[in-house]
Amino acid sequence: MVPGWLTDLAAGAVRTRVPAALRPPANGDGRRAAVLLLFGEGPEGPDILLIQRSSKGRVHAGQPAFPGGGLDPEDDGPIGAALREAEEETGLDPQGVEVVGTMPELYVMRSDNRVTPVLAWWHTPCAVHAASPDEVEAVERIPIAELVDPANRLRLRYPAGASSHPAFRVRGLLVWGFTAGVLDGVLAATGFELPWDRSRIEDLPPEVLDLAARG
Repeated sequence: MVPGWLTDLAAGAVRTRVPAALRPPANGDGRRAAVLLLFGEGPEGPDILLIQRSSKGRVHAGQPAFPGGGLDPEDDGPIGAALREAEEETGLDPQGVEVVGTMPELYVMRSDNRVTPVLAWWHTPCAVHAASPDEVEAVERIPIAELVDPANRLRLRYPAGASSHPAFRVRGLLVWGFTAGVLDGVLAATGFELPWDRSRIEDLPPEVLDLAARG
């Protein structure tokens, strides 16, 4: 059965206000894409599936992310694209997934993508792995308890920017950028979030910056 906190998240998503910086262009520009926010029940409680993109990639190289990608003509909209991409990237069996809803479309300027986050419950988990090595280096089920642990939370300052943005250090991964921003909002909306030190601000590590600068 889908947990109440996830159905509540899906119900509330339709009322979510998208920050100005993430609103898709009014003229319709941008490539349509979708990502899968796949929640399940693991040994340590609720968790979410993340991938680490290949460090050999051209865009978002080496970054932790939700499974997903651009919509293909044969996809049945964002939901179909999110499930297809997750299957291709992680070996996920879509039959074990129940889609609960979608969040508002978000615009990622760097890749010019209009991204629809798809919310889903993993009612019948299966083994997952880096099924597309050219695109994915690793696949992890990250416990929500680790994401909300104050010791794993920080804010990152990007180059040439005065502001800082949410980030997480979990399972040897530095989760930042679009993925961290979505997770930050989801954890707050579900009530999982714990108080953490928002004054803990670090610069984006040079090695991460070098990979990100490839695009």
